Amino acid sequence: MKMYDEKHIKNVVFVGAHNSGKTTLAETMLYEAGIINRRGSIEAKNTVSDYHEIEHERQASVFATPLHTAWRNYKINIIDTPGLDDYIGEIISSIKVSDTITTVINAKNGVEIGTEIIWNYIDKYHKPTLFVINQIDHKDADFENSFNSIKKLVGNNAIKIHYPLVVDGSQCIIDVLKMKMYKFGAQGGKPEKLKIPENQKEIANQLHNELVEKAAENDEELMELYFDKGTLNEDEMRAGIKAGMLNHDVFPVFCVSALKDMGTGRLMGFIDNVAPSAADLKPEQSVEGNEIKRNKDAEPVLFVFKSIYQPNLGQITFFKVKAGEVSVNDKLINSRTGETETINQLYIMDGKNKEAVDTLTTGDIGATTKLKATKTNDTLATKKEGFTIKPIVYPDSRVVKAVSAENANQEEKLSESLKRLQSQDPTIVMKYSNETKETLLGCQGELHLATITWTLENVYGVKAIFKKPKIQYRETIQRSATANYRHKKQSGGSGQFAQVHLKIEPWYEGIQEPEGFNIRGKEVVDLTWGGKLVFYNCIVGGAIDTRYLPSVVKGILEVMESGPLTDSYVRDIRVLLFDGKMHAVDSNDISFKIAAAHAFKEAFLNANPKLLEPTQEIAVKVPEEMVGNVMTELQSRRAMILGIENQDNYQILKCITPAAELFGFSTVLRSITQGKATFNSKFSAYQTVPTAIQRELVAS
Repeated sequence: MKMYDEKHIKNVVFVGAHNSGKTTLAETMLYEAGIINRRGSIEAKNTVSDYHEIEHERQASVFATPLHTAWRNYKINIIDTPGLDDYIGEIISSIKVSDTITTVINAKNGVEIGTEIIWNYIDKYHKPTLFVINQIDHKDADFENSFNSIKKLVGNNAIKIHYPLVVDGSQCIIDVLKMKMYKFGAQGGKPEKLKIPENQKEIANQLHNELVEKAAENDEELMELYFDKGTLNEDEMRAGIKAGMLNHDVFPVFCVSALKDMGTGRLMGFIDNVAPSAADLKPEQSVEGNEIKRNKDAEPVLFVFKSIYQPNLGQITFFKVKAGEVSVNDKLINSRTGETETINQLYIMDGKNKEAVDTLTTGDIGATTKLKATKTNDTLATKKEGFTIKPIVYPDSRVVKAVSAENANQEEKLSESLKRLQSQDPTIVMKYSNETKETLLGCQGELHLATITWTLENVYGVKAIFKKPKIQYRETIQRSATANYRHKKQSGGSGQFAQVHLKIEPWYEGIQEPEGFNIRGKEVVDLTWGGKLVFYNCIVGGAIDTRYLPSVVKGILEVMESGPLTDSYVRDIRVLLFDGKMHAVDSNDISFKIAAAHAFKEAFLNANPKLLEPTQEIAVKVPEEMVGNVMTELQSRRAMILGIENQDNYQILKCITPAAELFGFSTVLRSITQGKATFNSKFSAYQTVPTAIQRELVAS
């Protein structure tokens, strides 16, 4: 395979809402460049990028798929991503390693909610971005409306490079950078290059001048040239547009029909000549603060952005070469584990097809297999320390389910399968709850969960059951109470004897020390499940020997691990042990542990106990016209509205909602807003459960 240097490798990721045509555009680019001799289609289930069985079933992308093509002495690496935000992990990781984002817009719909969600991540990473308005030949296409929706998203820095036109029944594209018209036949393909028609010259000249001004704004030398000459030539415009893209200040807009191969070649030419390469980007800083030099002479640094598992190959690890060159048999150190990995193979991947290569250079994207302990977000380098690439930060789970194997004999197989899925998709979060004795699975939505279910069954041969997880309640008290308990057991020989008197009170941060007791010692226990137990030794006159005090604390903690109301953890209580009795022969640790447990439980039930429930702080971004429906839904879920913020045509509802009420919210929200609303959530605090609900929970 031909080798390209870092200036001639362009990494683009195709992002955009569902059904915008990303996969078709990628397929057409491969065909246009001669990489494939026949274009596949979504309907025929034979595109290069959508090759997984589940993608064939759903006729939609589920995974981000790396591809490559070559166009006029440039290598273009393409990553085709899903359009649904349930698969946002695939999209974010692809954005991380791209040099230019290609945002595909459906000309019938303009910017959609999926586009806006993705734009937030593009904006966060400050990546050079261009827009492609696709399906311009569709009868319902509206280029101007689509362009205006882009301007609404990114501001006035969106600038037309193309606009569509129909001349004598033929689809044409006016290019205001080259000032040419491209006229396509009914089946698309290679266009005729023509002069711009007289009736379009005024519009084209106006757009050309706007483009010249926008290009000049981003470079002082170009601005001086513009003032001197009153215009810029094509090469100067390219330089200015690239500078603007690098500054995240210029967003070129193209139009194509990916299905008919109209405008694709011109888009590829722009990617070659204008879109930034890795060598154009600002130097990257490692986690440790070192500069990572983007050239082939530097020490090699690889960043792993994706892992997949294929039955015939095992784990395939995808990476971007951030610096230097990597060759077969190189030994690199994983900065996270410290382990040395040998690069046994190097591949360029096009969907499921792989092409072996000997070397990959700075800026290139490749894959390898049979790494021992490397996973997504890891850095491989020749040095053990100092060059860790900043990891991708994935969003928190929006859906959490308890998962178990349908067949109990497959629990271990289920666990191993989920771990493998998690290694491929970091937005899958799996953990075991010691409290509820459940395996909990977090993901991004119901479609994401359906994909996980399908993969478990069809790839790993495990049928899983998903259900509502148990809520991790907490128990505490609202007033003080005292109790005493005598434990006495005699069965011949040494018996058991212990008596304790104790007082319990609610504990809170900043509470004053207790009065009326002779405090001889204090122990603060930070509970692993949150909150505290504060234990006071107030024994006088040696009524209980100090050697038994640890057993008293153990007895109390035993009850706190399984509370008297609902078997939930108990928190935020202080206990004063103020009296008791012991026996010279029969008293021992187990006796005082039992006596303390019984006394604590009795006092707890007399101290007006209450249940606490976990609450989530959620932010729902919803179109203005749909706020009423969402507010009604939130209030039905016991949400407390904290505030409402305006953001363009959206409102962000901020509220606190009990975790128990959020089950199924993702699905309902998608339904009542036609998928136009999104939300995120994070743990807020434990709050008191309403009395009526507490009664139901205690009774159950």
